[in-house]
Amino acid sequence: MVNDRQFLIDLAKMKMPFGKFKGRYLIDLPEHYIVWYKNKGFPNGKLGKQMELVYEFQLNGLEDIVRKIRQDYT
Repeated sequence: MVNDRQFLIDLAKMKMPFGKFKGRYLIDLPEHYIVWYKNKGFPNGKLGKQMELVYEFQLNGLEDIVRKIRQDYT
């Protein structure tokens, strides 16, 4: 439970480390970009897991939950 909480906090604060959208919060990446990664394959490691979760949040229209967490923890 604690690890899930910290994972969400980390996701809320994580910015894209490379590419066209470098420096943009993961949760604010354009949906088409996340879908492209979904089809291509997410990166390995924590970043890939975070991007996969962003995909799920965007798919279900729940991005504001992560934005609220970012507000509360930054």
